[in-house]
Amino acid sequence: MALLRLPLAAGLVTAALLLAGCATGPISAEHEVRTESDRSSAERRAHVRLELAAAYFGRGQATTALDEVKLALAAKPDLAEAYNLRGLIYASMGEAALAEQSFQHALQLAPRNGSALHNYGWFLCQQRRFDDAQLRFDAALDAPGYADAARTLMAQGVCLARAGRWADAEARLGRAFELDPASPAIAFAFSEVLYQRGEYERARFYVRRINGQSEQSNAQSLWLAARIERRLGNSAGVEDFGRQLRQRFPASPEALRLSRGQFDD
Repeated sequence: MALLRLPLAAGLVTAALLLAGCATGPISAEHEVRTESDRSSAERRAHVRLELAAAYFGRGQATTALDEVKLALAAKPDLAEAYNLRGLIYASMGEAALAEQSFQHALQLAPRNGSALHNYGWFLCQQRRFDDAQLRFDAALDAPGYADAARTLMAQGVCLARAGRWADAEARLGRAFELDPASPAIAFAFSEVLYQRGEYERARFYVRRINGQSEQSNAQSLWLAARIERRLGNSAGVEDFGRQLRQRFPASPEALRLSRGQFDD
């Protein structure tokens, strides 16, 4: 969608009006914009702990991340972001009940937090609670200011595919691709769904976007490409992608399936 652009003169007038408004008199405290200096020491400690927790979690150190989240909540018990992250950590540890409690608490504190809604939706999908998951994904997409729609549409599409709703999955992943055509994760998920629907030529197009760049391709994308070429009757393509798979990822489950000829598993 094109951005609405004011003519230069109108834009200057608008800017002048805004600047004039800034000089009409002192601003009362209740109208001040909240900045870092307005945070209490407890809030600052909580956010530092939360940043540390996220870093540890990103490195796969779930227990250490959980300790940092606990310290963040000790400093600021109403920090919705901390409960959101705690839900992710518990989910990664297989603690489903604790994860759900954390996500629900995060949403009690911030009902329209797009990130928490997305994460809770993905958690519900992993629990095979597909209808509940779709409600949370839709709510995330409707959340004010939510800036990660492509990621949520991808998750929603993958979840719909797991539920066997292939047409709906294709529609969501198509929208995700329109928003972020450079994402290899979206391209792969879209290609996989198209393959499952028998749309082999279209599936080939999207997986080629990944395998055309060696730093993006992996065992999964090469294996999908080989399966697509087999469906299209292109034995040379099957051999080419199979060779790359064996050479680059010889110990992968996909290479093992290739060696066994398990193309349809």
